[in-house]
Amino acid sequence: MPKKILVVDDDPDILDALTMILESQDYIVVTAQNGVEGLANLKAEMPDLMILDLLMPKMDGFRVLKELQDPRWSKYKSIPILVLTSVREEASRRRYELETGLELGVDDYIEKPMPPELLLERVRKLIKN
Repeated sequence: MPKKILVVDDDPDILDALTMILESQDYIVVTAQNGVEGLANLKAEMPDLMILDLLMPKMDGFRVLKELQDPRWSKYKSIPILVLTSVREEASRRRYELETGLELGVDDYIEKPMPPELLLERVRKLIKN
């Protein structure tokens, strides 16, 4: 059965590119353009993986990650999260820790732009675990 991936990013070009890359490997791709849509699709679709951008309007990726810490979201805890963003990893981790007092609890982190092979390798690894 093909695996389902939720991609949350406000850039339509990135959404298109990721959809093409992932669908070329027979993944089913569901997209969202902000954190609010992302959380709604997480509930509705129960994906095997979420690829999350951090900087978005309405509700950014940091707020999505914080929201997922809430016990009401505990049944989604097993879904791996791959952060894909233009923000350098150390800066994101620091900001999240300062804002929430928590460590940035994501399964993997890739900075944009990334080669498609790298993305697919990380996606395969996360879905396998």
